[in-house]
Amino acid sequence: MDSLRGMTSTLDQLAPGFTAKLNLITDLLIILAAMLAAGFGPFEIVVLSAVALWLILGITLRHYDAWAYGRTPSFDAGMVSIMMMTVLTGMIILVRLIPGAPAMTEVSVVPLACWPLLVVLRLLVFRTISRQEAPLDDVLIVGTGSLARKTADDVRAAGKHNVIGHLRFSDEKGNLDPLLGSVSDLEKILRSTPVDEVMIAGQPLKQGPEMQAAIRICERFGVPFALPLSGFRFDRARPLGGRAVADGYLHYLNIDHKRHQRALKRLFDVVASGLALVVLSPLLLAVAAIIKLTSKGPVFFKQTRSGLHGRPFQMLKFRSMVVDAEKIREALAAKNEMNGPVFKMKNDPRITTIGRFIRKYSIDELPQLINVLNGDMSIVGPRPPLPSEVAKYESWQRRRLSVRPGLTCIWQVSGRNQISFEEWMNLDMQYIDRWSLTEDLALILKTVPVVLTGKGAS
Repeated sequence: MDSLRGMTSTLDQLAPGFTAKLNLITDLLIILAAMLAAGFGPFEIVVLSAVALWLILGITLRHYDAWAYGRTPSFDAGMVSIMMMTVLTGMIILVRLIPGAPAMTEVSVVPLACWPLLVVLRLLVFRTISRQEAPLDDVLIVGTGSLARKTADDVRAAGKHNVIGHLRFSDEKGNLDPLLGSVSDLEKILRSTPVDEVMIAGQPLKQGPEMQAAIRICERFGVPFALPLSGFRFDRARPLGGRAVADGYLHYLNIDHKRHQRALKRLFDVVASGLALVVLSPLLLAVAAIIKLTSKGPVFFKQTRSGLHGRPFQMLKFRSMVVDAEKIREALAAKNEMNGPVFKMKNDPRITTIGRFIRKYSIDELPQLINVLNGDMSIVGPRPPLPSEVAKYESWQRRRLSVRPGLTCIWQVSGRNQISFEEWMNLDMQYIDRWSLTEDLALILKTVPVVLTGKGAS
């Protein structure tokens, strides 16, 4: 079931789930320890290059994908061996090019020290931990017939997906738990429940119109979906070549996949947010102290926001308003200066003195670097909305939840509060449809002058 596993759970993360993160960190520490023991300095170009090469290989070969722990032991051992030999080759090339680099005998110590330990830990520790880990993604199955039942069994057997329920076609009488309603309820469920993929387990000849309607809803909401490749299931037969997929479904995304670019995006998020938190720590500490000294209440403001596919998370900000700001907002609703379901007010009386300054220059948003590091957000992406705002979205606007929310996007560099809500939504759709790493870099560069000048902020 590689297609199902790889599509939603590893779309833009280098190491999703606790097991993968622990595996990645452990591997890097082992490699660093071996290189230090071999006589390399901690900041030598050879060391940094070896770590970077290992990370790139992990992305390219999908070594830390959630589904990768289901590979055969021999395949896993071979994958570790290939990665280690590639890193060794890169080190040999570098030490030959760099004057005064360690001798070849010292370089050879690294694979001798790393390889056995990396293989043993992968096979005996991380594969075992992975089997105990809770499912990462939620799957909704449309259908209650024999195909839907077999699909649910396959999904649960894979161990990385949770079946949140079934929807029944109009001509079906079967009852699979949990039954959430009929196909006509799909839009309502997608509005209220985070879903990572919809698997439409129907028969095109009998249920074609309802399947087509479900496809249209998934496309409008930006939710990944899968369709049966055929009406037959196989126990031993395997597809010849790459013309079919093993789980019997064709999987579809509403965004351009660009798998490796999205994995690199996640790697950039981790590195950039980690470095930024270290470099900006004096500023963060100073702002925290000023907030504490100038107004009553906590330093940070935590607010529930809607993330990827509408899944809620706690977004962090420096507190820039009075403590009971959320209650006062209801009384100020009539003074909202933005159309649509968002609230924006230029001279908001809830904002504190220091709050006005840190909001103008987006300093209040810096704690969200922690959200980026945790994987709830990205450096670049549509701003995370409130669940109450999402509840008022039109169906086409829900598609902005099909990617991970970010610190900055086209809206931030296009006038922010000076543009209408509908234009804001259209800009987010434009970002989703045209996404690339180059586009992300361009938006980051455009964001810097906007933040420094406070343009469009309120």
